[in-house]
Amino acid sequence: QVQLVESGGGLVQPGGSLRLSCAASGSIASIDVVRWFRQAPGKQRELVATITIWGTTNYADSAKGRFTISRDDAKNTVYLQMNSLKPEDTAVYYCNADIRTTSFGRISPWGQGTQVTVSS
Repeated sequence: QVQLVESGGGLVQPGGSLRLSCAASGSIASIDVVRWFRQAPGKQRELVATITIWGTTNYADSAKGRFTISRDDAKNTVYLQMNSLKPEDTAVYYCNADIRTTSFGRISPWGQGTQVTVSS
């Protein structure tokens, strides 16, 4: 069994920063791709940032220049550093990963989500 657990969300003022974490645990052979999504009330889930096993990153236009995705393979953890936050960044943030497990092939689990609220 493999789990993803997000943390680091909270309430922050406009212009502030948060760092989200996505920690993977379980029977993991490799974590090939990790994605951060977000979903605001009444809106579709949006892909925010992606990082591959080789460290290649991609960002949504709304995140470029403000968000940074990184990974610590020793901890099986991916981070999303979010700076210059805006009210429109308010959403539940989810991580999703393409994982090769040690015993049951490839899976693509989701975390439970962490709430980010940007408000004064």
